[in-house]
Amino acid sequence: MNLRSVDLNLLVILDALLDEAHVSRAAEQLSLSQSATSNALERCRLQFNDVLLERKKGRMRLTPRAEALRIPIKNVLADVTRIMVTKELKLTDLKQTVRLSTADQPAALIASQLCEQLHQTAPGIDLIFQPWHGADAALEALEKGDSDLAISVFYTSGTAICRTPLLTEQYVVAMRKDHPLTDDCTLDNWLSYPHVLISGKGDKQSPLDQQLAKLNKTRKVGVVVPSFLMVPPILAQSNFVAMVPSLCISTMTNSNEFVVTPPPLPVDGFPLHLAWHSRRDRDTGVQHVVKVIAEIFRGYKPSVN
Repeated sequence: MNLRSVDLNLLVILDALLDEAHVSRAAEQLSLSQSATSNALERCRLQFNDVLLERKKGRMRLTPRAEALRIPIKNVLADVTRIMVTKELKLTDLKQTVRLSTADQPAALIASQLCEQLHQTAPGIDLIFQPWHGADAALEALEKGDSDLAISVFYTSGTAICRTPLLTEQYVVAMRKDHPLTDDCTLDNWLSYPHVLISGKGDKQSPLDQQLAKLNKTRKVGVVVPSFLMVPPILAQSNFVAMVPSLCISTMTNSNEFVVTPPPLPVDGFPLHLAWHSRRDRDTGVQHVVKVIAEIFRGYKPSVN
């Protein structure tokens, strides 16, 4: 193939088209007219001998060939950018959107400080907190370029994913301040009260239940919620208890209304990671957000009151 006939600008447009699966939205992202974007799509279809985007059930969808092209095109464009950028961009000159995928609790913990520090150091960076669909989905989004950063527990991350530990979190038992359990949080007493379980998938059991089963013990899960932010109101108005990451208490609006104690049995903590795709290693905006998030987490020390 004669590479002199390849127009790299077409790959930039195709990248946006495959991300958006929509001509008008891709045109808006690229600041191009809809007709220019449509013409580019037709050229891409000829170049790759595939329709790439096809209408099914009232919406545009990627063909299998288009799906297979998404990651290679992003990698090529990242490599070209690294080659062509001859000097580091100033943070104050950046005009960029950075997309961060994380659960509600880490987001609530850092959102205010992160927005304020970015406003001061890189005001041209727009931050998007994306909906959370689990660690596996977050890693897939990083691979496909649908997210730029993700915060979660990533025990395995793949060869193209970079990750850095933010902290090691510990679990605590949380309850309202005047809960009867505050005076005597033994294992049996703890298990006699209904528990709040946090699960984005609606699971009624967690590794804790497996640990209890080995001791021939069970607990009553009275309610399963998808969000850490739903826990405080439930605890405040009932005899429910919850085992939550210690920093979850820091995000409660009235944390002084609650009491936290260590779990009445040994429970392993967990590492919290910040991850990104290796193609973002030299992305000035993304790496600046990485630095700011890491600094914010360094200021937190998981503990039990």
